[in-house]
Amino acid sequence: MTHTPVPRRRAAWRRLVLGGAALAAATALVGCSLLPGAGSGGAGGGSDPQLPDQPTGTVQGFAEQTPEWQPCANGMQCADVHAPLDWAEPAGETITLRLVKSAATGSEKLGTLFVNPGGPGASGAEYVANAVEHAVSADVRAAYDVIGWDPRGVGESAPVRCLDTAGMDEYLYGDDAETADLERGSDEWIAVARAQARDFAEACAERSGDILAHVATSDTVQDLDMLRGIVGDTKLNYLGFSYGTYIGARYADAYPERVGRLVLDGAMDPAATMQDVVREQTIGFENALRAYTSDCLQRRGCPLSGTVDAAMAQIGALLDRIDANSLTGADGRTVTSGVAVTAIVFPLYSQDMWGYLDQLFESLAVDDPEMALILADAYNDRQDGEYQSNSTEAFSAINCLDYPSDLDVARMRDDAAELAKIAPTIGRFQGFGDISCAEWPVAGVPERTPVRAAGADPILVVGTTGDPATPYRWAESLASQLESGSLITYVGEGHTAYTTSSCVGEVVDAYFLDGTVPAADPRCAA
Repeated sequence: MTHTPVPRRRAAWRRLVLGGAALAAATALVGCSLLPGAGSGGAGGGSDPQLPDQPTGTVQGFAEQTPEWQPCANGMQCADVHAPLDWAEPAGETITLRLVKSAATGSEKLGTLFVNPGGPGASGAEYVANAVEHAVSADVRAAYDVIGWDPRGVGESAPVRCLDTAGMDEYLYGDDAETADLERGSDEWIAVARAQARDFAEACAERSGDILAHVATSDTVQDLDMLRGIVGDTKLNYLGFSYGTYIGARYADAYPERVGRLVLDGAMDPAATMQDVVREQTIGFENALRAYTSDCLQRRGCPLSGTVDAAMAQIGALLDRIDANSLTGADGRTVTSGVAVTAIVFPLYSQDMWGYLDQLFESLAVDDPEMALILADAYNDRQDGEYQSNSTEAFSAINCLDYPSDLDVARMRDDAAELAKIAPTIGRFQGFGDISCAEWPVAGVPERTPVRAAGADPILVVGTTGDPATPYRWAESLASQLESGSLITYVGEGHTAYTTSSCVGEVVDAYFLDGTVPAADPRCAA
């Protein structure tokens, strides 16, 4: 069945929000010369793990499961465990969650460290299986079993499904024929967008079934506490990146007495509305693009020229040209302005990837769409014509439950005008994102609320001053909300800092290994 996609002029916005899946892909790509598929590879390495006995239909019963760990990819251990579909009815239908464990390499084990790379929609199981040596230092891996899991709705944990490969290609890379002659934001344009959003939502409901109503972060928080019980830890030790910081913050607020050593890197502000998120991320990526541009202009062979403002205008002109006349790749897929923005955004997650932007702008200057497709494919986890994960579908499903749905057309138009003003290069392509969840079959939360985690042990909140995806002010806000929050600042560029800054790494490792909390923010320099 073919389903019409949401207009691609908004595709970049859908993938901009949080974008921890891009972090996981970028982590795997840093230092690699070949882009496609670098972030994939799977965690199972064979048949699905054997499930433990069905637990009794109580919350305690689920926490008392004994996983059937078995060898899997890259020397890891894999297991599946049961979880209630609906935590309000633990005696009802169940789902399974996929776990991957990197066993502690040392003789003095401190416990289990759970890791989440973000998203929403990123696979924690694949992250640990494929990149644990990059995600967590050797000293921490010696002291802890490191476990990554696929949150419900993601990867191998009751995955949300919406479209087949052809449908996803049309959804992400189709042309803009239906809206090409309509003014962006007009009543007619919004009507088409809503109809297309409804088609996508109906496809998700048809293929996913009951799980679609139970993939909110609040559900994952309860799963995480169950996993803590399963491994036998009285308190949770946790490392969350990007959206993973939201999981950790909500866990701390729900179970403050069970907080062990929590590090939240690339922090979200739990109280931020969707409008706040889009505005701050749009500013963040615009500023990161300016930082790239400034660096590029100082290098030989830079595809841009003149001042930083002039170079940004050149990028804006490229986007305007593609917006007016999209490019068609060798495989028939289309590079619209939305795809081009996605291709620009992806390398901005890590300064080590800025060189790909040189190649991108060189190719777009001569109307060659192939580098844009390569970068967008890496972002969307597409390899050799196939999607390696359901990250896009899970991203939509989780976000639509985690934020209120507020289809106020007048406010959306005001927001779009503000985005175009505050981020002149990419902002005009980021408006009207509220439409994506307007037709979702399950209602989102009524409001976003701050956290406190009263009485919790110290929690480290790491923020990077030049982080485009989770702006530094969010880390400041989260640290101030948490009663025991301690802010660790990295003065530099890129998304997250634990694996980027040796200074931050030393602080985080001392905390995980000895419980040491800095007396003051060290403000680590690049």
